[in-house]
Amino acid sequence: MASEIFERDRHVTFLQMEYQLLPSPYQSQEINSLTLAYFVISGLDLLAAPDRLVDKEAVAKWVLSLQAHPRSQSELDNGQFYGFYGSRSAQFPSEDKDNGALLSCSVSNLASTYCAVAILKIIGYDLSSIDSESILMSMRNLQQPDGSFMPIHTGAETDLRFIYCAVAICHMMGNWSGMDKEKAKAYIINCQRSDFFFQSYDGGFGLTPGSESHGLSPHLISSSVTSFPLEFRSFVPLQRQAADGGFQGRPNKPSDTCYAFWIGSVLKVIGGHKFIDKKALHGFLLTCQSEYGGFSKFPGDFPDLYHSYYGFTAFSLLEEPGLKPLCVELGMSAIAAIGI
Repeated sequence: MASEIFERDRHVTFLQMEYQLLPSPYQSQEINSLTLAYFVISGLDLLAAPDRLVDKEAVAKWVLSLQAHPRSQSELDNGQFYGFYGSRSAQFPSEDKDNGALLSCSVSNLASTYCAVAILKIIGYDLSSIDSESILMSMRNLQQPDGSFMPIHTGAETDLRFIYCAVAICHMMGNWSGMDKEKAKAYIINCQRSDFFFQSYDGGFGLTPGSESHGLSPHLISSSVTSFPLEFRSFVPLQRQAADGGFQGRPNKPSDTCYAFWIGSVLKVIGGHKFIDKKALHGFLLTCQSEYGGFSKFPGDFPDLYHSYYGFTAFSLLEEPGLKPLCVELGMSAIAAIGI
């Protein structure tokens, strides 16, 4: 039987265990170590856990050790991205399969760089102390002619998620030299589904131009890069609250814990948060709360870090006692966002 209350202390214990040692199933996600660390550190901060649970000096040292650095100033123009590696193994030089030679090739990526900068900000590290010039100057190498961003300089998919990462990085560093905002704005607008007769009828945003509207599309970038016409601001989010009280990412999909954040945060940004059926959403989230601490994707499943973190952010949006207020634009507590 699902608990009828938010089990804060159990969630703190869950994150504390993950902070000390990740379970073996996470071995396959070693390449995403920074992202997993972000969920743990930011989660403990949102839960207002005591500072003694996190060794901030050790965390900062580990995060900074994952930054890629050019060997000289001239290398900033070589097309590579000098952000943060996702894990220790990502720092290893890759092998050229044609001749067996080791290649000195940076594989730092945009998502991990967002997580690294966010972690440093959450623990109160002075961001002016890091090599921001290398990050921002080389980040422009990832922006494409259409305004989108690749996550790595060697090529990959481009979509709104990576524009969000770039926006958040520039905002946290207080320096917008890392991107062309006007090009990014044009790409964002091209991702809106506004052809009511032949395409999507909901006026939402796909991850790429012409794709299906999706609750994961980071509408939050609008607050920093652009603003949208008011007539487009209320179509998608409220349609995504399902009969069970949870939010779904797309029509005809089951409710999922993480969309309580993705959709709820959009509504918060555009001023529609008051229209959420909060009691119903609260009830759905409790059905995904694990007896072991943390949250699962669907009711009855085992908890995982991703859905646990977005369960915590959702309860923060619902103003659950014992949780810090959330800065939805940056995905961290409001106190951490303003640097207090």
